[in-house]
Amino acid sequence: MQNAAAEHEHNAERHADENVRRCAVTRARRPKDELIRFVLDPGGTVVPDIREKLPGRGVWLTATQEAVAQAVKRKVFAGALKSEAKIPEGLATQIDRLLVEDALSALALANKAGQASFGYAKVEEIVAGGSLLVLIHAREAAEDGCRKLDGKARSAHGGRAIPAIRALSTAELSLATGRTNVIHAALIQGGAAQRVLSAVRRLERYRRGGAAFAAQNGTDTDEE
Repeated sequence: MQNAAAEHEHNAERHADENVRRCAVTRARRPKDELIRFVLDPGGTVVPDIREKLPGRGVWLTATQEAVAQAVKRKVFAGALKSEAKIPEGLATQIDRLLVEDALSALALANKAGQASFGYAKVEEIVAGGSLLVLIHAREAAEDGCRKLDGKARSAHGGRAIPAIRALSTAELSLATGRTNVIHAALIQGGAAQRVLSAVRRLERYRRGGAAFAAQNGTDTDEE
């Protein structure tokens, strides 16, 4: 029994270590979903590997625009990848677009899995049902409607604040779900919905930078 327990603990530690990488700029170790992997394409150009599936040697950066800017300024890509690294024009914008696409892809899968509901009335039903994971409000959503749904969710969960996503537009939400004029949505508990939350949090951290990590971790702003 002791040997089995020790082996289980060892496997758990190894799995945890496999999901942690070191940022090449800050040198901080973080879970992979808080970083972005980069590789070189055959022409030697830096490519963001958002889904971590591209072949070749990779370099990891904290998922913020600041970290990417510092990596470019200090020529970190060339040093870490042991090769001349061409920086594509508009790299920061490219990364933002890819992160949005990743979040929308995850939302589409959550929709197919039956873990997403859309429309104010449907969201109210999910809130009352007790299976709510996260609310989604389009960037264009009226503040009054957002406050009402946020308040109902908080009341239904004993005063506990429920995460609310505000990073995506109505057009993006509509495109991902095959619906029109999506303003409010809700994700229920489930693996596909968790994937959406993880993808959107990475997008939000990328846009907000060190402030997002400070809010998440208390004092960790990734400053050197």
